[in-house]
Amino acid sequence: MLLDDDPVRAFMPYPPVAVSHAEEGPLSGLTLAVKDLFDVAGYRTGCGCPMKLAASDVRTTHAPVVERLLSAGAQFVGKTHTDELAWSMFGMNAHFGTPINPAAPDRIPGGSSSGSAAAVAAGLADIALGTDTGGSVRAPASFCGIWGLRPTHGRISLDGCMELCASFDTCGFFARDGRTLLRVAEVLMAEDQAPLAQQIRFLRPLDMIARLGTEQQAVYGRAFAGVATQSASIYPDTGADTLYQAYRVLQGWDAQRSVVPFIAASGMPLATGIDGRYEHARSLTQADQVPAEAVRTAFRDKIEGLLAGDGVLLAPVVPDVPFKLDLPTEAQDAYRHEAMRLLCVAGLAGLPQVVMPAGRVDGAPFGVSLIGPRGSDLSLIALARRLTEPRG
Repeated sequence: MLLDDDPVRAFMPYPPVAVSHAEEGPLSGLTLAVKDLFDVAGYRTGCGCPMKLAASDVRTTHAPVVERLLSAGAQFVGKTHTDELAWSMFGMNAHFGTPINPAAPDRIPGGSSSGSAAAVAAGLADIALGTDTGGSVRAPASFCGIWGLRPTHGRISLDGCMELCASFDTCGFFARDGRTLLRVAEVLMAEDQAPLAQQIRFLRPLDMIARLGTEQQAVYGRAFAGVATQSASIYPDTGADTLYQAYRVLQGWDAQRSVVPFIAASGMPLATGIDGRYEHARSLTQADQVPAEAVRTAFRDKIEGLLAGDGVLLAPVVPDVPFKLDLPTEAQDAYRHEAMRLLCVAGLAGLPQVVMPAGRVDGAPFGVSLIGPRGSDLSLIALARRLTEPRG
């Protein structure tokens, strides 16, 4: 960490190593935090795991996405906390601690990009890199009251970054406002592969909204008040569980070829949460993967047909505000399962989702989002700004 103080424990306590950046560029004047899954020259890559950290050498090159931001003028200030092996969504790391949620200090910050979200929310960094496999940018963005983007799958390079689940992993990022988020997106993606059409069909996904409570629906309604919408149904006829179970199988199938071999070979102790996901991933066979892949393919076809090039979902992000730090484990598990029924929509479809603050429930932040067609990332952020940010 290159900062004098870290009041929210967002950063890994690595010995500070200066990292050079361009003096001029589109991101000049902005400070950058990097999730400790990405390589940064002069630092180890710990991945939230003591045994990964012990095995890591000091990197001599930056991950390409880090290099791109530095070349655009962003100033690196440190590597941030992550859930162990990025395999959770709460931000509670049994080995390295839990960053403080600056917007709700008695509640979780969200993970696995916990430190990056906390650093931005606390004003310790203007922008921060995260990864989003199952919701690891989107959930903490909602929980900490900031902006975040899960990009179109495959749109931004993940070279020099730990793999968790290749068919879901994305390189996402955070900012405190939509304008700054768009500046980062323009550096990392240059231009849209498929810009949104001029005339947008705003789709209100009734079956996703129905998963929210009364107060949460009220925040959602205020965020999109005045937007003319069409009603839509997102989940298969067999319900949200069909999607979620397909996601769980496909995520575990990917993990079986990435982190599962490391866990088995290292003999690392398994923290609560990872233990169950590890055993589930190990148990999967091709007989499980094939029907799950069929669900994903059919769902992608359905959503791409629904959105075409001019449809945008006004989507909930998570079912509720971040829970309090002392919530019992059983209730934490129930929250995760319910949240994933919302978060798996963009993940299974491989689509961009931009999250923006919308309001508060019980004193804690609650965000909303837009999900757009594949390759519409920049115009989706610009649209979110028009819908939610006051013009001045």
